[in-house]
Amino acid sequence: MSRRIIYIINPISGTRIKKDFQSFIEKETKAKGFPFEIFPSVASGDYSFLHSIIKEQKITDVVIAGGDGTINQAVAGLMDCDVNFGIIPCGSGNGLANSAKISKQVSKALDIVFNGKAIAVDGFYINDRFACMLCGLGYDAKVAHDFADQPKRGLATYAKMAFRNFMKMKPHPFQLQLQHRTIETEAWFISIANSNQFGNNFTIAPKASLSDGLLDIVIVTGKNKLSFILKTLRQLAGWNKLQADSLIKDNKGVIYFQTEKLTILNPSLAPLHIDGDPAETSAALKIEIKKKCFRVIQPV
Repeated sequence: MSRRIIYIINPISGTRIKKDFQSFIEKETKAKGFPFEIFPSVASGDYSFLHSIIKEQKITDVVIAGGDGTINQAVAGLMDCDVNFGIIPCGSGNGLANSAKISKQVSKALDIVFNGKAIAVDGFYINDRFACMLCGLGYDAKVAHDFADQPKRGLATYAKMAFRNFMKMKPHPFQLQLQHRTIETEAWFISIANSNQFGNNFTIAPKASLSDGLLDIVIVTGKNKLSFILKTLRQLAGWNKLQADSLIKDNKGVIYFQTEKLTILNPSLAPLHIDGDPAETSAALKIEIKKKCFRVIQPV
């Protein structure tokens, strides 16, 4: 079947997008002989206007040039349209692209779009909100909220927000309800990961896979900030092993396990992010995997 492509481009993702970015995409796609259209990303995340275009023009691929938040919105709005999703990473973190081994170089990312293989991957829901790769409660979510308010993007700005929040952060109480047990704990943050990435190649969940049908849950507990740093570094280094439900101790170090679903009670209303973008938090969060719900074009 002949390929037909829609590009969705976020003009403000990451630190900047070069002025010739769109013209390069146009030139390379024309050289391949693929019919295509280009649309700017939609701030509201409502891509329903593309449904009729995809159907009538028999679109095969939607290629998203942006960060994880842009990818989240486009996939959530279009994954029922039976298209493959390509990624040209242009965000600050690019966690999903990194997990899928997609280069940040535009020419290489486009080559993957043109010559890669579409592979079905998992997503998940937090109440009724979709996540492609990662959501978090607590410290990292507060950083995401503050980062979103900054006029300048990029890793340096993120590091500044991370340090500022580290100086004043406090642990939050949580209750995690699993199939066979309940965990009561105080934690600096909880990460619910389908990919292994925070972004920028920080690997928060080393055993996570995009298509294993499981969510990796990482909980960093305790009240001491030095301990928080050491525990988080151990997790990022991949030194903490996965734990079975029955072996989890509620307030000891890093809790790391896998599950298909869980409910998190969040009485202090710890802040929430979804795929790196700030989201409205809730006192109760029902989280469940949605297996192989969209296809990502990945390197062969």
